[in-house]
Amino acid sequence: MTFKRRVTSLVSSKGKLEQAIHYMETGEAVRGFAILSRLAAQGDKEAQFRVGRAYLNGQGVPPSLEDGARWLFTAAEKHHREAMFVLATLYVVGLPEDFEIKTMDAGLDLAPKPVSGPRKPDFHQGLHWAKIAADHGSADAQALLGYILTNGPEDIKNIEQARYWYEKSAAADCSQGHLGVALDLLQNNPTDEQGKIAADHLKKATEGGLGTAFELLGRMSENGIILPHDMKAAAHYYHEAAERNVVFAQARYGLMLLEGVGVEQHYGRAETWLRRAALNADAESAALLGDLYANGGELPPNIVEAAKWYRLAAEQNHSGAARALGILFLTGKGVHRDPDAATHWFQVAAAAGDVKAAADFGNLLLTGAGASEEEKNALKKSFEEAAAKGDLVGAFNLGVCLSEGVGSSSDEREAVEWMKKAAEGVVNAQYWYGRMLLEGRGVEPDPKEAFLWIEKAAEAGMDEAQVALAQLLVTGQVDGIKDHVRAFGYYRRAAEVGNVNAMFSLAAMYGGGHEVPENRIEAQKWFRKAAEEGHSLSQLMLGRYLVRGLAGVTDKAEGRKWLLLAKEQGIEDGEIDLDTLN
Repeated sequence: MTFKRRVTSLVSSKGKLEQAIHYMETGEAVRGFAILSRLAAQGDKEAQFRVGRAYLNGQGVPPSLEDGARWLFTAAEKHHREAMFVLATLYVVGLPEDFEIKTMDAGLDLAPKPVSGPRKPDFHQGLHWAKIAADHGSADAQALLGYILTNGPEDIKNIEQARYWYEKSAAADCSQGHLGVALDLLQNNPTDEQGKIAADHLKKATEGGLGTAFELLGRMSENGIILPHDMKAAAHYYHEAAERNVVFAQARYGLMLLEGVGVEQHYGRAETWLRRAALNADAESAALLGDLYANGGELPPNIVEAAKWYRLAAEQNHSGAARALGILFLTGKGVHRDPDAATHWFQVAAAAGDVKAAADFGNLLLTGAGASEEEKNALKKSFEEAAAKGDLVGAFNLGVCLSEGVGSSSDEREAVEWMKKAAEGVVNAQYWYGRMLLEGRGVEPDPKEAFLWIEKAAEAGMDEAQVALAQLLVTGQVDGIKDHVRAFGYYRRAAEVGNVNAMFSLAAMYGGGHEVPENRIEAQKWFRKAAEEGHSLSQLMLGRYLVRGLAGVTDKAEGRKWLLLAKEQGIEDGEIDLDTLN
């Protein structure tokens, strides 16, 4: 080819390249890619680089990591600076394990080849290409090289060299370089001056939209470290980082919106950000969403939705969420009732360090849910070891084992000793110890002392203890002392947290005949709540209220339905009432 033809060809290629780039940038990516691919096949390194990027981004062609990597490699071998940087990035992020861009005998293989398997970072190849691109003046590659030298395997780590490349990149005003310098300064207890320099670099890094820089500035502002304590500024930085998919920032910003800290309170936006963080594997956010839906905020509680988020957090070993999910399975709220599933989630929570769950877990296993004799024996042994070391939850569970004959024959006397010890700090043990004193199990009956221990558990919020204490106050079983008003209060507290027996008793007190104001509308409401949970006597009472119009509204059809349900559960009065109604 003559010199004149070569010049004409070059001019023509340049014009086609510019035309292709124009198409790619103006919404006609398919046309642009068609031109680029022809130029790339002819050996144009800029076109080869752009074809590689098009494949990575799925621009004008279906996305393909493998095809993108191959074309970038082609351009990089011709020392295309950006291609070398992007290729280095791909190696550091990781290519599929069974994928090779180049083989020893075949050279570059541009033919499509299916690949599979997990990504495998290759810091050595990343170092090779990043170093060449950095030497060619790529500020992005210089920052990447600093990262590789900081975080790569020991044989290539070099903190001094990393610092040099970060500073060189930052001097060229590269956002990643500024971030690298800041992270390097913050590594080891920086002086006040170093902290200020780091904060300045982080602020420059935010100009390039780096989420990590926004997040770090948010942490500094929230905790008053290096930057002044400023929750409004922290909220701003977290919001910016959250928008850039930084999970920690999404969680923190969601919580700030929920609590109205540094930003105006907004439940809807809080839920949106917590949801995004949860779906990005933040267990704490998932657990918080579970609490939000379980307790209700601007909207009524949604237990089904709460169960979904508790499960997501529990599957990541979040102790509180696992215990909450166990309780839902135990009570059948938001999920089908399943003691075995409850046992599993209490076990997860206990293993993650939730002390209350350890007690719940022991109780469930000891009552037969989901445990073989071998498992129970092993469990008892673990309780013995824990109790011997002074663990109060272990002492409580050991007491239950001895009382119920789990792992051996029952021994009420030894059981009451362990239960008494556990009662010093375990609410469940306070209730059990009180019942043992009341019933004279392994010890001489002592109703007064029993009353005090059950009262202690009730005041600590244990709903079973609240129901038991209320019953004692209604019947006057302890020294003839009756206090219906106080009993009503305990029934109410237990009913409001979902205790079905408390719902029934509260409704009965509202129904009349007790030393509290009669309110049959409230009585019917609580009978209904308990009936919907399957409580047979509540179903009978709700049926009677509806059939007879005791709360002011008569609905014989619905009343018949509840009476029939009560009858099916073996309540004879349900059958009698149905016969009368018929």
